[in-house]
Amino acid sequence: MTAFEVNGQPVATDADPDTALLWVLREHLGLTGTKFGCGAALCGACTVHVDGQPTFSCITPVWSVEGLSVTTIEGLVAADHPLPRAWEAEQVAQCGYCQSGQIMRAAALLAETPNPDRVQIREHMSPNLCRCGTYGRIVNAVERAAREA
Repeated sequence: MTAFEVNGQPVATDADPDTALLWVLREHLGLTGTKFGCGAALCGACTVHVDGQPTFSCITPVWSVEGLSVTTIEGLVAADHPLPRAWEAEQVAQCGYCQSGQIMRAAALLAETPNPDRVQIREHMSPNLCRCGTYGRIVNAVERAAREA
């Protein structure tokens, strides 16, 4: 068994310890907000927080989060974080597939840097890809969330 915390709740899984955290979240815990994109930590669709740090869950074996705290998009929404509202207000999503990972990466930035400038936002968000190219809207949404926090 691997025991850890997800969105503030203790969980334990009997999944193979080498199973990617992404699949444990989606298949074992039913938290489907975290998406599978590339499976190689190249797109960021699978981004979650592990002890507050943005983490590619597609390459993170579940054994490595033993005793740690994982936050998913569901946990961020439940905490009434300003980013999901800013995302909607700025009409960021087109297809929407990458958005949970984008929001999770942005939340990590705001936790570290409450009032980032546009350059800081672009640099921090660069590991996450958006095939629809809504990068300008993403920056606007992060700025809005920072103002509303």
